[in-house]
Amino acid sequence: MSTKPLSDEQLEEYKKILVADRNKSLKIIKEITDFMKEGFAESSGDLGSYSIHQADNSSSVEYYNKQIYLLEKQQEKLKRINQSLEQIYDKTYGICQLCGKYIQPTRLRIIPFAKYCIECKTKEEKRHTSI
Repeated sequence: MSTKPLSDEQLEEYKKILVADRNKSLKIIKEITDFMKEGFAESSGDLGSYSIHQADNSSSVEYYNKQIYLLEKQQEKLKRINQSLEQIYDKTYGICQLCGKYIQPTRLRIIPFAKYCIECKTKEEKRHTSI
């Protein structure tokens, strides 16, 4: 467990990482929404006498459901990234939201938008799996 606050240089480094991650997430979100808009436009078009096989329709629905799932995951990630950027501005970044201790730098390098230290995250996961 880290016992000291992050330096301004470290905060700036994490800010760059988070901004890059945010840009990637925004790009993925745009690609998914653009694709879905195109797909919905095509599916609502007049196909005249063409019939759609039930299996084709089912796989399309399954694919769209996967895209919606990915979109929701990216939106959640974007939300956490934005919260982390706010914490950088407030100089509260890297502090576990459960125990108040500093999150290990190795954890922040892997998951720069982590809200919990490893110990608290482990406890949370155990709590959720026991429900």
